[in-house]
Amino acid sequence: METINTPVAAETSCRSCSAPLSRSFVDLGMSPLCESFIGPDQLDSAEAFFPLHALICDSCLLVQLKEYVAPQNIFSEYAYFSSYSDSWVEHARRYCNAMIERFQLGADSLVMEIASNDGYLLQHFVAAGVPCLGIEPAKNVAAVAVAAGIPTQVDFFGSALAVQLAQTPGQPDIIVGNNVLAHVPQLNDFVLGMKTLLAPTGVITLEFPHLLQLMQHNQFDTIYHEHFSYLSLQVVEQCFSRHALTVFDVEELTTHGGSLRVYVRHAQHDALAVTAAVSALREREQQLGLGSLAAYQDFAQQVIETKHKLLSFLIQAKADGKSVVGYGAPGKGNTLLNYCGIRTDFLDYTVDRSPHKQGLFTPGTHIPIKHPDEILRTQPDYVLILPWNLADEICEQMAVIREWGGQFVIPIPEVRVL
Repeated sequence: METINTPVAAETSCRSCSAPLSRSFVDLGMSPLCESFIGPDQLDSAEAFFPLHALICDSCLLVQLKEYVAPQNIFSEYAYFSSYSDSWVEHARRYCNAMIERFQLGADSLVMEIASNDGYLLQHFVAAGVPCLGIEPAKNVAAVAVAAGIPTQVDFFGSALAVQLAQTPGQPDIIVGNNVLAHVPQLNDFVLGMKTLLAPTGVITLEFPHLLQLMQHNQFDTIYHEHFSYLSLQVVEQCFSRHALTVFDVEELTTHGGSLRVYVRHAQHDALAVTAAVSALREREQQLGLGSLAAYQDFAQQVIETKHKLLSFLIQAKADGKSVVGYGAPGKGNTLLNYCGIRTDFLDYTVDRSPHKQGLFTPGTHIPIKHPDEILRTQPDYVLILPWNLADEICEQMAVIREWGGQFVIPIPEVRVL
């Protein structure tokens, strides 16, 4: 429980407020990049491991990782394709319909999405006749969107690119950023870019995992090198206000284990009034202690206890002669596997719907990734769901395991057998 009080030897400063940064939040040891999957020809080669140590700013309370790896080395080629989650695509469809209705978007509007991935979201605006542009740094992922008829520019977003985009194609009415704010090491430059790009009466919507949910539900596996920051409403409001941007509405979502969707406008555009939802969540975060360091002190111990419980379950399952396999090869799963030291001695293999991952091996732990049909062939006793945020979708897709007595296992916030 004293981990948070242990100084970290780091010559660094907070990426939001620039205060000195030295206090530990949780140390998950050394880990490879969570999307750096291994080909069969690489199994005997060395892998790069980096510290997975989250720190907390004493001043603004932003939980963050140091920039051990530049975004260009993570996101220029990427193995994550959003469209392989049916529930996520449906979430995006509902969002697009809601934005079209709420902000009266049409053929004269312009929507831009930062980190637009394979077009999972913008496809719905295209279908509705709303002009749009995606900005996506991973060229292999962007190519899928372009092939589907979704205008996409391959680039990293920041203030310099924003100046160019504001000229051509122009300032958007809506800027969308789903699960990108946490992926940005140069946080203030990114926010300045959105400020520069946004039309005077425009709206920014951003979705990101809520730090409160991470802490309350022990979601330590959502900490990985691609996620530079772990965000609460109070931290986001401070950062945006520094750039004359105002959070005027917020929604609590169930996605990714509990996320926030914030609605942001230029500070001077007060025709969009700040809703009661903002002050209500701000107050709840304060009541639950997110405004003081004390609330963060027990998290590291909770993580250790979860590791012990998961390993105890796996050890007992193997002692009982049970077979255990994984479902999914998500970033969070690779954090969990590496931190807990779970390899093929515990998990025979894992499966994934994405053909971009099938035939590869998980980084660090070298667990083979197969097609989901492998579960039907081998009929394991337990299926450990690594993307636990999609547990309902996966249980429905793989309900057939009940036929031979197979059971699903959820690892977070603690081990549950369904």
